[in-house]
Amino acid sequence: MIRYSLRRLILLLTTLWLLTVLMFVLHQLFPGDTLTNMSGIRFSDGAAYQLAQQRYAMSHSWFSQYGQFLQALLHGDWGQSLVTQRAVFTDIMPQLGATLELTVLTMSLSMLVGVPLGMYAAVQQRGPLDRLIMGVSLSAYSVPAFWLAQLALLLFAVKLGWAPISGQLNPLFNITPHSGSVLLDILLSDSPNRGAAFIDALQHLWLPVVVLTIIPLTLLIRITRNATLDVLQQNYIRAARSRGLSDRRIMVKHVMPNAMQVVVRQLGMQFSLLMSNIIIIETIFNWPGIGSSLIKSIYERDYPVMLGGLFTLAALILLVDVAVELYHAWRYPQVRKELYADR
Repeated sequence: MIRYSLRRLILLLTTLWLLTVLMFVLHQLFPGDTLTNMSGIRFSDGAAYQLAQQRYAMSHSWFSQYGQFLQALLHGDWGQSLVTQRAVFTDIMPQLGATLELTVLTMSLSMLVGVPLGMYAAVQQRGPLDRLIMGVSLSAYSVPAFWLAQLALLLFAVKLGWAPISGQLNPLFNITPHSGSVLLDILLSDSPNRGAAFIDALQHLWLPVVVLTIIPLTLLIRITRNATLDVLQQNYIRAARSRGLSDRRIMVKHVMPNAMQVVVRQLGMQFSLLMSNIIIIETIFNWPGIGSSLIKSIYERDYPVMLGGLFTLAALILLVDVAVELYHAWRYPQVRKELYADR
């Protein structure tokens, strides 16, 4: 396990380093002044521009410039926005909290609903309920996320009024954002209206979470169903039935743990797909996360914010993918034994 973990961590660090190299190259290729693209400081700023030239070693070779750029990146100096003139790193942290809030709730809801439905469909193989579950999941997966989000807004927010149209929280509650997660900020605040604010936040949250859940949910249903069917055909399941074990005990003790091996292995891919959809959903629902900030920075050609957001999302996907692989290898030792002949 130690050797497997070290290889995964080395691969993670190498990939993150290559991301920093790509960021540095893009700063050189973007139109306009390279130092302005890198630091957000314009030539008209005078003394600040000269200090930035010295800090990033612009009069030296590309290797020296990259070294200074990497050092600044590791110290949290990601430049400042060309539009707001605020520090990119300072603005990205609460945006990351808002994005993670949607992500955690979406993945949790997908697992809580998708895994039981997939197993139930496998048990009812070729039955009417199995055909209904698989038909609905296939149809829901075929609907584009941006179109589904707009339909949901039109129906539940505009027509029925069950949810607010956009945003995280009614600004009248005056909750100071710290972590970016609106629920966590409300719980940590000393506002006398925390209860009402929490309910209002949930009203803002449920619609984007449900829309985001659709695609990973449908995929988890199909993956769990196929994995469960494969496990049900194994010889040890037939042996358990021949010993007189009940169907419930077989499902809980034998089928579920083995079927979850395939499901856990696919969680990294599900997370990557979710992060690509969350950019669209945050923009449609005006959610103050990294996705909506990234789209806005592309329109405004705010290069420091753009690359900071891309690096954060890419690093987050890589970290989650490695974490899932490490947990999968720890929980199911046969995985690392098959890959590395580990004892």
